[in-house]
Amino acid sequence: MKFEPKILGFLCNWCSYAGADLAGVSRIQYPTNIRVIRVMCSGRVDPSFVADAFIHGIDGVIVLGCHLGDCHYLTGNYEAEIKMKALSKLLGLVNFSNRMRLDWVSAAEGNKFAQIVSEFTNHIQKLGPSPMKEKQKEAQITDSLQAVKNVLEDSRLRGLIARQRELVTEENVYGEQITVEKFENLIDEVVRNEFIRHKIIIKIKEKGKSVPTIANEIGIKASEVLEHIVVLRARGLVDVSEINEEIPTFISILGG
Repeated sequence: MKFEPKILGFLCNWCSYAGADLAGVSRIQYPTNIRVIRVMCSGRVDPSFVADAFIHGIDGVIVLGCHLGDCHYLTGNYEAEIKMKALSKLLGLVNFSNRMRLDWVSAAEGNKFAQIVSEFTNHIQKLGPSPMKEKQKEAQITDSLQAVKNVLEDSRLRGLIARQRELVTEENVYGEQITVEKFENLIDEVVRNEFIRHKIIIKIKEKGKSVPTIANEIGIKASEVLEHIVVLRARGLVDVSEINEEIPTFISILGG
């Protein structure tokens, strides 16, 4: 039997939702796999919404907004582009980035809306069902996607993303301006480090574990785990649970 993916679409009220409406009244044919959430602006789509959709088993997510330069709120779709780019970097760490698409559809582009939905549905059909549906991998993938969601909800990455346009277009108080390349490298570093740190927090949420055990479970070197543990302890998110034969175990104290 042919796989019929579950696709979630976030559509802005002023352009892409109107484009979808035009496709409907014009009787343009496209796959019925998409379920639409209407938002006032593509910039209103929090990246954590997308991560949450994947956690709940959605096979693919489309975010559609007004064409760049035509946003009803002037810069909302530019903000969406920045946020979804950072999200794609995070999803790339868990092999989900190819299950998300950001695109632009105007109110007059019913045909383009239908084309995008058709293309994306075919793309997801070729990829197959979400890995979340593989029972033997579900727990591991859930932890990874939850770490992605937690990073996206953390003020560190959110603050950096919010200031991207300002940081790469304006000089600081010292007359310096960050290049786009340097900022992208900074985002890459923050994304990877925060993802690992949140994976560590998830692994030690219920029970204290040693550095070698954590390293084995998340697949990185023990020395790197220790570096992240030091940072997390400084932030007040992790503490020593107990010490057995001079080997400490660490436990999450996030949220008390």
